[in-house]
Amino acid sequence: MGDTDAGAMSRVGGIQPGAMFAAAAGAFAAGRDAQRQPGFVFEDVAAPKRLAPYAAAIAATVHRDGAEVAWGRLVLLYDPDGQQGWDGVFRFVAYVRADVEPEIAADPLLGEVGWSWLSEALDMHVPGYGMPSGTVTRVITEGFGAKRDEHPLTEFELRASWSPTGPAGMRPGDGADLDALDLPAHIAAWCDCMSAAAGLEPPGTRALRRWPAEPPRRR
Repeated sequence: MGDTDAGAMSRVGGIQPGAMFAAAAGAFAAGRDAQRQPGFVFEDVAAPKRLAPYAAAIAATVHRDGAEVAWGRLVLLYDPDGQQGWDGVFRFVAYVRADVEPEIAADPLLGEVGWSWLSEALDMHVPGYGMPSGTVTRVITEGFGAKRDEHPLTEFELRASWSPTGPAGMRPGDGADLDALDLPAHIAAWCDCMSAAAGLEPPGTRALRRWPAEPPRRR
């Protein structure tokens, strides 16, 4: 079934796009409110207006030992006609950024492990997802001139998107199907990914600061 067919189903099923998104946004907000992960502070933020006709967004900051160590944003997009590459009418867009130690930023496995935080979290929490896409970036900030004495900052950034699906690839055609997507579960997966990036250790993921130490150098 193509994206246009999926969008038509939301109308044929008797639910208008505005009502469908209102229900989805309600589930999205409920998923945020259900999170009880230590150190997380959530806030509502403005959603991008050019990516889809309907959108909602939340942001979160992760605190550890009194300091902010990770930041993120999760956007829920809805286009009743679907879009190329979505494989459905809903799409999540996620952003995660975290401070990391310089030796970790230089590790060639950072991208692979960083992407696994998200994929493992999705596999553990959600009933299904499709068309995952994303990038992992190492960010190094150095000071010059008046800032030359400041220590370099190294950060990890993950940008990703995926389409929520129900069991066996089910897509939303009516209000009952929306429940099968379990949108709150996708928020839980995003939070687990942020926890790993922040150096915490949620179930099923590998935290940055628990990577094995480098072997001792020969003298």
